[in-house]
Amino acid sequence: MKNHLDRRVFVAALLAATPAFAQRPLLDGLTQGDASRGIKDALSLASMNATNRLAQPNGFWGNPQVRIPLPGLLGQSQRTLGRMGMSAPLDQLQENLNHAAESVMPQAAGLFNTAVRNITIADAIDIVRGGDDSATRYLRGSTERRLTTLLKPPMTRALTDSGAFTIMRSALRQVGLSSMTTDLRREVIDFSTTKALDGCFHYIAEEERAIRRDPWRRTTDILRRVFG
Repeated sequence: MKNHLDRRVFVAALLAATPAFAQRPLLDGLTQGDASRGIKDALSLASMNATNRLAQPNGFWGNPQVRIPLPGLLGQSQRTLGRMGMSAPLDQLQENLNHAAESVMPQAAGLFNTAVRNITIADAIDIVRGGDDSATRYLRGSTERRLTTLLKPPMTRALTDSGAFTIMRSALRQVGLSSMTTDLRREVIDFSTTKALDGCFHYIAEEERAIRRDPWRRTTDILRRVFG
């Protein structure tokens, strides 16, 4: 009897390891296809809510969790001048930079929507059963580089329109660093784009956690099926 039982256990384990078995519905009725659709639904909802939140007035500037600092030399100068009560121009630059990030969130929402639709999720079951932000981490790993490239042009326009570069040129001229304007302009664009996406992913992860934990946040049948 014991040998017969051992053989059954061995055969079951062998079947579970085969690709054909992996494609069958799981005991709870969840398939890889279900899981993939559920993850995409969750990420679509999460990215929409995250970008809407950050697009609000002071969505970045008014929130210390996602507020964008000044990069490198500009940030160091701001802190040094701040101790002497002379950092007002750089403080204004930082505020304008954050408002520029807020203004590009509608474009970011469209980019995230396209990215979510187009990602291929090979290990969807593992993501569903993973940590509270495992889908967000997968999205970030799969799309961040392309999203950065696509968001940079609208961020550049927003920074220009906000007056950030005008403030920066004036501040650099006052301290005799006009020659660094071009390099620092490029640094501000790159840094603000990266940090704007950091803010998006921060709140996408927060929204994903809410969907996983709160049944009322599962607003579609597939979300209820996958995360219920």
